[in-house]
Order: sequence, then C-alpha cells, then structure tokens
Amino acid sequence: MAERKARMTDRERVEALLKRKKPDRVPIWPFAYAGFATVYTGTSIADAYNNPKVAYEAQKKTCQDFGWVFTPMLGYAAYGGWEFGGEIKWPSGEFAQAPTVAKLPVEKPEDVWNLKTPDVPTAGIVPIVTEFMELAGKEQLDNEPYKFFCFMTGPFNTAGMIAGPDMLCKWVIKKPDVAHHLIRLATDHMKDLADYWADKFGLDSSLAFTGEAIATGQLISAKQFEDFVLPYFQEAHQYILDRGYKTIYCHQCGEQNANLEHWAKLPYGDPGIISIGHEVELETAGKYFPNEVILGNLEPAIIQSCTPDEVYEATKKNVLDGMSKCPGGYVFSPGCELPPMAKVENVKAMSKAVEDYGWYD
Repeated sequence: MAERKARMTDRERVEALLKRKKPDRVPIWPFAYAGFATVYTGTSIADAYNNPKVAYEAQKKTCQDFGWVFTPMLGYAAYGGWEFGGEIKWPSGEFAQAPTVAKLPVEKPEDVWNLKTPDVPTAGIVPIVTEFMELAGKEQLDNEPYKFFCFMTGPFNTAGMIAGPDMLCKWVIKKPDVAHHLIRLATDHMKDLADYWADKFGLDSSLAFTGEAIATGQLISAKQFEDFVLPYFQEAHQYILDRGYKTIYCHQCGEQNANLEHWAKLPYGDPGIISIGHEVELETAGKYFPNEVILGNLEPAIIQSCTPDEVYEATKKNVLDGMSKCPGGYVFSPGCELPPMAKVENVKAMSKAVEDYGWYD
C-alpha cells in the first residue's frame, strides 16, 4: 500500500475530533499502555506505577517510537484499596501485570460505617501520581493533546477495591444500605480528587479520566447497575464538568451491552471520549453514543497471542468499522490494557494497520 503523507500531528488529530471535525488519519491512542512501555524500554512493570520518572520517560519514548498519541497517565484499576487504608502489592513475576490489593480496608459492614474518606494529597498512590504529573507538566509535545490525565476511577469500582468485588456484590443483594454507603464514600472521594487535580494542575490542559471495571454484566445485572452505579456516576460526572473539566475520558470496561442505555444517560463533555471493551461492537457504541468520540476496541488477547499478520488483519477490520460506524469520531485503541508482555512485532503490526488503512479522504 502506498504511504500517505500526514497533514496533522497526533495532537492536532485529537484536537480536530474534539472540535467535531475529521482528522487526516485515525489517531492511535492505546488505553493503559504503561506496563508495556516499561517492559519495552527495559525496566519493570512495577516502575510503571511506583517510579514516576521512569514511567514518564518510558511512556514518552514508546509513544514516539510507535507513532501514538501521548497523554501521560499513572493510575491503576485497583484504586481505592490502598487509598482508603488497606495495603497494595506491586506487580512482580511473570504473570503479575498491575498492582493488586493485598489487604482490604473493610471486611464487615461495621467497618463500612466507621470508614472515612481519605485526605487526598496523602492517600495511597496519589503522591506518586502527583510527582508524575509534575514531570508531565514541564513539556507538551506534538503528539500530546493533554499534559495531564487526571485519574479518577468510578464509584462502584473504587468501592469494590475497598471491600473486595465479591463482598460488594453480596452487599448489593443482602445489605444494600451498606453497599450504598460505601459507594457514597467512593463518590465523595472521586469528587475530592477532581478538586485536587484541578486546584493543583489547572484545567487548561487536563483530561478527566473515569473508569469502571467491576460493574460489568459478568458481575451485576442491568437493574443493579441502574440502582447502584448510574446515580453515583451521573453525580460524579456532572460534578467534574461543573468543576470546569471540558472532556471526560470514560473507560467502560468489559461486558457492558446491557448497561449501555444507562451509560448513555451520563454527561461526558462536549464531546466526551468513550473507551469500550471488545465485548461491545463499534457499531453498537456508535448508536448509543452518536455525539461522543469512540475509542477502541481491539481484543487485547489478539495482540498478546496471535501472529503479526493476524494482529494486522484484526486491526484493519477495527479501523474500517470505526471510521464508518462511529458518527461522533473514532480513535483506535485496544479494548482494554495493552498487554505488558505483548510482542513488539505484534504491536508494530497493530500500528502499521492503522497507518495503512486509517486515512480519511
């Protein structure tokens, strides 16, 4: 295929989408690539989470080498466990790809009633993230639409990391008052985080991030989502936008098809960025979120386990679908974390497919 000449930088491509215009080419903006970046640059996955300088430089180099959008981000799906008083375990060994909660802050209902929201500047990973963002604020590159990725996980997800996903789901059924109180605390903390990032780093080049990995169809019903997830997420998103953030990047992880009618009720900005898992078809996401930019959604297992040719063909299909079926705009990304141990040849094949087929006429 003949090589096309770029007319825009990656930064300009994202800026065009946020102005509801077509870029020259689909941007490549992999979701949660921090672990891959540290492995690729020769350090450990743990450095992606607890070594701000190494993490920042690894992300910057990886995005430059592969031709990706660069928005520096440090955060983790297990947010809440350490921050509310538990203990965290850093990833180590062949199969550990992210931090996990080693000791939960609460184990029984009375613990929940006695729990308080933490002091944000000293809570868990927040000081590490703050140091990382201070480094990020020193420069803004041509492939960098935002200096700051302001990390705020969703209320249900945070609550699940405080009590454990299994216990939270049991309380949803057997002790709904306890579940609601815990999610209330997580929502209040999320709003405190929005204030903290805004006050410390400003809003001119800040992108709000929210995410939800526990409230999926594999764990809770659509009715439980409506009762225990939707109202808290609506409140938090509206608070973030009222605080002055212009765009929310929301990662709707996993099997969310039955919940899409509820996700569609949330405010995301003008427009927002919706990151979807491979379980949700791009065409479906485009129908539920016609005014938002859709980011996704190649299955990460393909990048991890298939051949470069298979990765290339799967990416090609994703790109062609996204360009034609997402009326609010489309950004290519894996449907969840880019596997830290993915082969470089597979990742190159992924990027090349976008570069070959992602051009707009």
